[in-house]
Amino acid sequence: GISMLRYRAVFSIFRRTSEYPIFTIEKNPKLYSKQQLYSVVGMDGRILKRGPNLKTVIQVLEKKLIRSVS
Repeated sequence: GISMLRYRAVFSIFRRTSEYPIFTIEKNPKLYSKQQLYSVVGMDGRILKRGPNLKTVIQVLEKKLIRSVS
């Protein structure tokens, strides 16, 4: 889901549509000067990663999604 708020844009990742988002990716232009434009936030509200580049911030999701199957 995509939300355009007054001062930030939020992209939410859901497992099922009836649940809370697992991850949210936020773009907050106010934090541009601190090199923290993008952030990935977990379901519990913790910030998993912040950075100036979306590509590097999303890499934290790739580590979470890869699981070994036996």
